[in-house]
Amino acid sequence: MTLEADTVVRPRTVRLRADATRNRERIVSAAREAIVDYGPDVALDEVARRAGVGNATLYRHFADRTELIRQVTLSVMARTAQRAEAALIEEPDAFSALCRFVFEAADERIGALCPMLSDAFDRQDPQVAAEVQRMEQAINAIMDRAQCSGQLRGDIAVGDLMVALTQLTRPLPGTGCVGFDRFVRRHLQLFLDGLRAPARSELVGTAATLEDLQGCHK
Repeated sequence: MTLEADTVVRPRTVRLRADATRNRERIVSAAREAIVDYGPDVALDEVARRAGVGNATLYRHFADRTELIRQVTLSVMARTAQRAEAALIEEPDAFSALCRFVFEAADERIGALCPMLSDAFDRQDPQVAAEVQRMEQAINAIMDRAQCSGQLRGDIAVGDLMVALTQLTRPLPGTGCVGFDRFVRRHLQLFLDGLRAPARSELVGTAATLEDLQGCHK
């Protein structure tokens, strides 16, 4: 009798869990895009509309805006780390792996998201700290490999890369530039050409780390 009941209940339970997971992923994805368009104060109604779910479903997964932004932040960092890890494994050429990561990170819209999210989450949150560490390690691995191969100039660090990536992939404030994305790859390619070794100039100051960047927000 118990076995028969289990046979009936389990498939429906699995389906419900799968549906809930898909809804949660849709909400986080929709929130990422909505934040790019409207900033972290975007109406949650707009997020629900983009995700194709009702407001009740959104609030069932995320009690408030703070929790939703936390999940978006974790998602952005996790996806960025995954991009770096995949490029490192799959690209045989060290500088090609770096270029692939830079362009894919731009596709993740981190240039628009990072400045808006930087003041909206708790940097002491253990899960956030763990994702920051994972992301830094993955990007460091790509850069170390390119520097060891002699293809990447040796006077830069992760922070330098992330500053440039952030600045070059977001529209200039107040320009209202439609279709700005079409310029991004062009500007990133110019930047990447400047990273190649041997360097043609001596940089002022010291290489920036992610820790240096985080200190700017304290």
